[in-house]
Amino acid sequence: MFSDIEIARSVKMKNIADVASDYGIAEDDLEMYGKYKAKLSEEFLKSRKGIKSGKLVLVTAINPTPAGEGKTTTLVGLGQAFKKMGKKAVTALREPSLGPCFGIKGGAAGGGLSQVVPMDELNLHFTGDFHAVTSANNLLAAMLDNHIQQGNALSIDTNAIIHKRCIDMNDRVLRNIVVGIGGKTDGVVREDHFVISVASEIMAILCLADDMDDLKERLSNIIVAYNFKGEPVFARDIKAVGAMAALLKDAIKPNIVQTLEHSLALVHGGPFANIAHGCNSVRATKIAMSMGDIALTEAGFGADLGAEKFFDIKCRKAGIAPDCVVLVATVRALKYNGGVAKDELSKENLEALKKGIVNLEKHIENIKLFGVPVVVTLNHFVTDSKAEIDFIREFCESRKCEFAVSKVWEEGGKGGVELAKKILYTLENKESHFTPLYPDDMSIEDKLYTIATKIYGAKNVTYSPAAKKAIDRAKALGFGNLPVCVAKNQYSLSDDQNKLGRPENFDINVREAYINAGAGFVVAVTGSIMTMPGLPKVPAAEAVDVDENGNIVGLF
Repeated sequence: MFSDIEIARSVKMKNIADVASDYGIAEDDLEMYGKYKAKLSEEFLKSRKGIKSGKLVLVTAINPTPAGEGKTTTLVGLGQAFKKMGKKAVTALREPSLGPCFGIKGGAAGGGLSQVVPMDELNLHFTGDFHAVTSANNLLAAMLDNHIQQGNALSIDTNAIIHKRCIDMNDRVLRNIVVGIGGKTDGVVREDHFVISVASEIMAILCLADDMDDLKERLSNIIVAYNFKGEPVFARDIKAVGAMAALLKDAIKPNIVQTLEHSLALVHGGPFANIAHGCNSVRATKIAMSMGDIALTEAGFGADLGAEKFFDIKCRKAGIAPDCVVLVATVRALKYNGGVAKDELSKENLEALKKGIVNLEKHIENIKLFGVPVVVTLNHFVTDSKAEIDFIREFCESRKCEFAVSKVWEEGGKGGVELAKKILYTLENKESHFTPLYPDDMSIEDKLYTIATKIYGAKNVTYSPAAKKAIDRAKALGFGNLPVCVAKNQYSLSDDQNKLGRPENFDINVREAYINAGAGFVVAVTGSIMTMPGLPKVPAAEAVDVDENGNIVGLF
């Protein structure tokens, strides 16, 4: 069996300018990064404003498990399937982070015969967007500490600094550090912290900004600290906005690449869904909607995280609305939720499937809360039995969900035609009545309670004293009308990753909260979730190398 990277290398890529021309993009509209990657020019992006939008389809999933669900694989395969059917569909997805790439997950560009390429470049440095975000974030941190060192004219309380440094790597020892040690000229000694770059507020801002003016406005609104009076100090007060914008000048432009079957894919931005809002950029999604009959996009992890944030944050902020949701599940993952060990998942087990399918049931119910029609797809594995597939099909159809088996991993676009047809049927015959879960004027606590009880299935929300104080401060400062971005583990509907299936009668504990005023939401950190992940005992990085021909191997 070939690895993903071997499959990707076996397919001859087209020049990205040729792929773009099939979608009405002239070569002058591209800023080339070699032969196979490009950014869309600002002139092209401005020319598409106001053009009638195509249908918007969100691809999400049940709670992820070690067995894997294949959400991105399904998304990419759908783009290939629609192309095979002669439909103009444009895929918009997130950029992979180096953290999971070298940690547990490996590459994140799809899999099998359903991938975006060049796979190795996409997973590593790509066009440098993540480096630009990291640099802008850390420039702000450096200017903040320099301001304090140079006399602290803003009377910043060094015990109330909010802005954290970042790096796009899993590095647990950077979670809590001390800076400024040494001599007098080495800075003020204080506790500091790192987050992974995909959790940085600047990554969220990049993905929510409409254009450079909006980007600069959002950057100026970042709260970096509080002064001794308890008043917020913003990035604009540190005079860092212009330089940060300069570093992000190219990063704000969406990137285009191709799938293995030469359909177009926009890959831009990459906030995680368990610790950030989990969606690719608004610019990429809107341009995808303007270029095709159907725009396909994803939101990270399970629907309790990515889809909820897509609906309540991205759609609310961008003024867009989904027409259909594809919910990805696997037989293996549902059996895992039913209590089967990972090494036993290939065996038929209808009893475990019946226990674990409650996880899928809850996600179907959740999506329907937003008034959007659902298509459930089963990402097919060769070990799936006919009885197991039939059981899931009947379960979904009894809940008035369209259902299709997806075989894009093994067959590419051809394996996604059945699913694509179900999506077309849904778009043509079922209306979306999209409505966010809660109104803007609901209190922060009530928003959290609504998410916890309606989406997660919790009975209540509890708060640490620090979190309660932070939320009270947010309301007092006039940020109570912002949506809420919940940082929560991805493996369970609860804040305890060991509670699989559909847990009940549990509380969600908010241990920390802070205002992302530039991005435009309040973050609530729950359970034991970390904004700086750590590497596993055996990191995926151990398998990565460069062979004698200069090719990267072991990436996935």
